[in-house]
Amino acid sequence: MIRVFLVDDHEVVRRGVAALLESEDDIEVVGEAGTAESAIARIPALRPDVAVLDVRLPDGSGIDVCREVRSTTPGLACLMLTSFADDDALFTAVMAGASGYVLKQIHGSDLIGAVRTVASGQSLLDPQTTASMLARLRDQATRKDPVEALSEQERHILELIGEGLTNRQIGERMFLAEKTVKNYVSNLLSKLNMQRRTQVAALAARMKTDRDR
Repeated sequence: MIRVFLVDDHEVVRRGVAALLESEDDIEVVGEAGTAESAIARIPALRPDVAVLDVRLPDGSGIDVCREVRSTTPGLACLMLTSFADDDALFTAVMAGASGYVLKQIHGSDLIGAVRTVASGQSLLDPQTTASMLARLRDQATRKDPVEALSEQERHILELIGEGLTNRQIGERMFLAEKTVKNYVSNLLSKLNMQRRTQVAALAARMKTDRDR
């Protein structure tokens, strides 16, 4: 018997999928949730074989649920169910450990087959999708850290932005004209491929957290 847990914020969708799956002799729906928080709390206790997860939830993402519950429920297969064909979401789902990714427009019989496929330990990713995933992984592996391209002065400014300092305050701290700091910040944004100062501040905060670990 394949034990399935359903996660979707639309009750009508959950009921429809549950009725479809329960009509099969070898599938049992052991639980449901409409939010990420509820799913993360309930799945480890029920220990299903498959979790069918909506990608978009009101308090988070089914992908985050997949990542979280797979760390607490060994052997769980996650099947992502979504209304949107999104390459970024597909890639993130695979990296989170999802075994399959199907659209809600899927035929009922195909969804049942998908549940059986991932429950047996197989992946639902077709060869073309797998090739795309591998190419993207290789690209990420070979891409250099953009922070490495920053000069020592720019790195210092990056840290000061992370502390919440304005251009004027950074100039006073580093004995530079405010206009000079502004030019440094523009170059820094360009090298990091960012558009907003808040993105730089977030990066600086993350780097500081990594150093403090």
